[in-house]
Amino acid sequence: MSIFHFAIKYRQESVFNLIYEIGASKDSLASYATENCKENMLHLAGKLAPPDRRNIVSGAALQMQRELLWFKEIEKIVPHTYVNRENSKHQTPKEIFTKQHKNLQKEGEKWMKDTANYCMLVTTLIATVIFAAAFTVPGGHNQDTGTPILLRSNWLIVFFISDAIALCSSLTSTIIFLSILTSRYTEDDFLKSLPTKLMLGLATLFISMAGMMVAFSATFFLVYTSTRAWAPTVVVASASIPITSFVLLHLKLWVDIFLSTYKSRFLFQPYKHRLFLEKDAD
Repeated sequence: MSIFHFAIKYRQESVFNLIYEIGASKDSLASYATENCKENMLHLAGKLAPPDRRNIVSGAALQMQRELLWFKEIEKIVPHTYVNRENSKHQTPKEIFTKQHKNLQKEGEKWMKDTANYCMLVTTLIATVIFAAAFTVPGGHNQDTGTPILLRSNWLIVFFISDAIALCSSLTSTIIFLSILTSRYTEDDFLKSLPTKLMLGLATLFISMAGMMVAFSATFFLVYTSTRAWAPTVVVASASIPITSFVLLHLKLWVDIFLSTYKSRFLFQPYKHRLFLEKDAD
């Protein structure tokens, strides 16, 4: 095998990307097959990556996504007749991929469903609380007209807007997580569909939590009549604790999903004449 075959086998994209710079030789290398197993590049891409290369992304679902990216990329390079060519064991590259990634696919499905279940529980709770708060106007209603007593207060407007944002985003998040639970979980779903849904679900969950905390703070300022200057500071600080905690605990996961889904398109981008630069340097 060539160095590019080893790069595929051990998932070294920085080495593999050099194949784009060798010109016509690329087609010759892509057509190579091992003599003993009769396996081409796509057969190697169908095999499960070593654990140390899979663990560079978090979660079985994102690991499955990265494996699919490798397989799809190599599929573009090898000759068209090699896509369904069998090795010495009469296995096509796709059959090897499906067989060796079967357990990883199941783990990714379980990871996705567990994450969606936990998040949907939180969004449902938020939606319930916010919906009840919308009909419990701070300060009460005027008995004669039925309008809120504090209708002219700017904080009441802030309360209604933040409450509406929290309710809409929490319901949207619930729907997104429900769609994750009801997905088919095919191999291609892990490529973009499922990670995108999870990323949007976490984003709307954060918006709903932030809206709920803003509504809570607005309610406090509506009914606050004390002369103690430190009280508003304490309320705002306490309201920021759950939001900050959510960001700190889930930011890495959200960033990993985003980079793995949208930045991955640049994973197999060839370096700008790296081979020629190194040659000139020598």
